[in-house]
Amino acid sequence: MGRRVHATELEIKQLIISALALEDVSADDIDTEAPLFGEGLGLDSIDALELGLALQKRYGVVLSADAQETRQHFASVAALARLVETQRSGGQEAQS
Repeated sequence: MGRRVHATELEIKQLIISALALEDVSADDIDTEAPLFGEGLGLDSIDALELGLALQKRYGVVLSADAQETRQHFASVAALARLVETQRSGGQEAQS
């Protein structure tokens, strides 16, 4: 499972770069645990909307209307990867 989460983290980093057109940023430049907003990657609310749409299109991720819960999911790449993996595993369990 650890390897899968690592792969998901890399995918999310690449998704952030492409969805937000961060031309001068590579996946290696993005710290998995660093905040995506503020002093971390420095994203803003418009970036959050774009990223949310990209996550929804790519992974079918359903984001909560609860602003606090959504903020927690967008805290870092690692938090987004956990959200994606949780929703993936829920979907796989339902298919079994």
